[in-house]
Amino acid sequence: MPWTQTLAGRTHRFDDLKTLLARATPPRSGDALAGVAAESAAERIAAQLTLADLPLKAFLSEALVPYETDEVSRLIIDSHDATAFAPVAHLTVGDLRNWLLGPAATPAALRALAPGLIPEMAAAVSKLMRLQDLILVAKKCHVTTGFRNTIGLPGHLAVRLQPNHPTDELRGVAASLLDGLMYGCGDAVIGINPASDSLRVIGDLLRLLDGVIQRHAIPTQGCVLTHVTNTLRLIDEGVPVDLVFQSIAGSEQANAGFGITLSLLRQAQQAALSLNRGTVGCNVMYFETGQGSALSANAHHGVDQQTMEARAYGVARAYAPLLTNTVVGFIGPEYLFDGKQIVRAGLEDHFCGKLLGVPMGCDICYTNHAEADSDDMDALMTLLGAAGVNFIMGVPGADDIMLNYQSTSFHDAAVLREVLGLKRAPEFEAWLAQVGIAGDDGRLLPAPARHALLTDLSGRA
Repeated sequence: MPWTQTLAGRTHRFDDLKTLLARATPPRSGDALAGVAAESAAERIAAQLTLADLPLKAFLSEALVPYETDEVSRLIIDSHDATAFAPVAHLTVGDLRNWLLGPAATPAALRALAPGLIPEMAAAVSKLMRLQDLILVAKKCHVTTGFRNTIGLPGHLAVRLQPNHPTDELRGVAASLLDGLMYGCGDAVIGINPASDSLRVIGDLLRLLDGVIQRHAIPTQGCVLTHVTNTLRLIDEGVPVDLVFQSIAGSEQANAGFGITLSLLRQAQQAALSLNRGTVGCNVMYFETGQGSALSANAHHGVDQQTMEARAYGVARAYAPLLTNTVVGFIGPEYLFDGKQIVRAGLEDHFCGKLLGVPMGCDICYTNHAEADSDDMDALMTLLGAAGVNFIMGVPGADDIMLNYQSTSFHDAAVLREVLGLKRAPEFEAWLAQVGIAGDDGRLLPAPARHALLTDLSGRA
């Protein structure tokens, strides 16, 4: 149905729900590229005023991407929990914003509500929020997961140790791995982006990670971020696999561009569960997303990129992941032009994911041709830390020499923990104290000259 809103003597018309959502979205270059952005600030405000008065129930009767032709839409609608939705079913989008910011939205209430919200609702309410609103609500959303340690507890911050190497050279990976462990990083996952698609190379990387983790009884998990079909083949070959990784998006067509279907993800989840390698939990999936991924595949169906990103979280939560990570500035300035847009997008993604019950982390990053710098990343990192982000990246020197982009470093994580008083995953923090990397208070200690890890890793490759 069309909506109209008169503002300053001009009437603005929004012909359907996806147009209304797109016009209400804060500015970003990807929506301008797609031709769906508001033409003026006045049109954006008119759309936001209209959206604020829209009943939440409207999102259950008008699919942005056709139900009949899109399995993501079918997943979202068919898995909607009407009982969980009931407490807010009478509200408008603006009412939901007010409720989320109020005292009734306790962590327990938000946890109970999550299955009753669909991604489009989360995206819609985020468009009416300032940054402080996104932070305040996300802070109250506690999403805890576990495999060999517990991630997402209030007052905790985990770090993915990312020891990438441009040629997958095992000694280079081992050096970065040791560096990260000595800085107390790696409780989220030790996760390698491989430069090669070779199953032999990927298998060698997985064996390296598993050997270090098992030899030193490190309460964490390893992952090589290869395509899900490669991981399935490696599981069949008996290679040690902890987590299954896959990039996902918010439409069937976009996921097809990644070479996946929802049934393939379910197959991979079941395969990883059958290995029974977790000790404190059985969350075995690791997903990555990013605003603009559907648009870059021409698979956005005229929907704004932030709403499409929220739909990806609808996919993620169906598979109970250990980690879901928005790689917020990685795709480039065509989609998020500058630091201001990246900061906004990172907080939106974190808010929407957490509101939907997804364990959210963020790769706080930018490409070298974006209008952004490390000061922008410091700002986003600090804001996400205040918002209760589950995990961030730990990259040597913040400069990924394989993927050629700028992220956050081991040092950055140490600063964030110091400033905000955040702890690591409890099992991992206890291990750091046990082996002498950190004290009982979690503070890093000077590394012994011949630490057992140093001796082991220097000879493993």
